[in-house]
Amino acid sequence: MSITSAQQPITTSASVLALCYSTAEYCCPVWQRSTHVSLVDAQLHSSMRLISGTIQSTPLPWLPVLTNIEPPALRCRAATEKLITQAECHRDWPLYDDIFQPPPLRLESRKPLWKDLQTIDVTSRWREDWQSATVVNSTLVVDPTIRLPGFDLHQRQWSLLNRFRTGQPL
Repeated sequence: MSITSAQQPITTSASVLALCYSTAEYCCPVWQRSTHVSLVDAQLHSSMRLISGTIQSTPLPWLPVLTNIEPPALRCRAATEKLITQAECHRDWPLYDDIFQPPPLRLESRKPLWKDLQTIDVTSRWREDWQSATVVNSTLVVDPTIRLPGFDLHQRQWSLLNRFRTGQPL
């Protein structure tokens, strides 16, 4: 089965979600609170740049909008909430006691999972973040959760369109 270049953004997007994001989301309850989270986020942003055909100087708030993938921080937060919900349903798991009957903190620098158990709505938070973002041409997109027109274009036209949208040099 051959893939036409018109299908490339969708296929690349699915591949990135399957390979990069699934691994990141699997590990995010641990690394999300790490001081090295920026290294993982940089790789996820690089993957989004590959999908959108944008260059390194593209502002970060544009990447999730152009690729129609929730921002990494919000996706990781949702994955962590899912893990907590699963642990809440399984009282026999060792993780249950760690989350709902936590041990005392040994070091002040630790950011344990059980300190922030509030749930968030990913799509509404993404909309709020987009409204508060100060990036060039942000008025072109009213709702960042909706796939932008032209997503099914050939990769070359898609990249060019995204560079115009973001105000980046050709």
